[in-house]
Amino acid sequence: MTIRPLVILPDPVLRLVSEPVGAVTAEIRTLVADMFETMYDAPGVGLAAIQVGVAKRVVTIDTSKEENARAPRVFIDPEIVWSSQEKRVYDEGCLSIPEYYGEVERPDRVRVRFRDLDGAEQEIEADGLLATCLQHEIDHLNGVLFIDHLSKLKRDRVIKKFAKAAKRDAA
Repeated sequence: MTIRPLVILPDPVLRLVSEPVGAVTAEIRTLVADMFETMYDAPGVGLAAIQVGVAKRVVTIDTSKEENARAPRVFIDPEIVWSSQEKRVYDEGCLSIPEYYGEVERPDRVRVRFRDLDGAEQEIEADGLLATCLQHEIDHLNGVLFIDHLSKLKRDRVIKKFAKAAKRDAA
């Protein structure tokens, strides 16, 4: 397992729409193992493959609070097939937008269809943090960032801040 470098805003890679995985190969299994290693090291509760520069529809999530009680979950080619009318506001952050948080309103519950690491089709209904995390990571697969759910003023300010930092780091 390898810790992979995270793609950071304003990198245009984050705006790519990820491709379906197709067959679950050894390469995909290695990617998933590396994503968990990267996610835990960061530390974060979710990671989309595009955040490590791979435009494949793969998501890793672990919303457990303690290291000794880890509950890693893999979602291959996930899609939201149902969302509740009830909304929930959560203070979201993102490993690709370090140290920035913003309140995002999303459906409180979702049903997600996906494939597991064995390629078997699965469906789960999630609420709370898991529902928020699934929506956040599936957005990544579609080139959408959580800041896109904020006001234009806040979004523009964040993008400007990270663009300035990227220029400074490149110099």
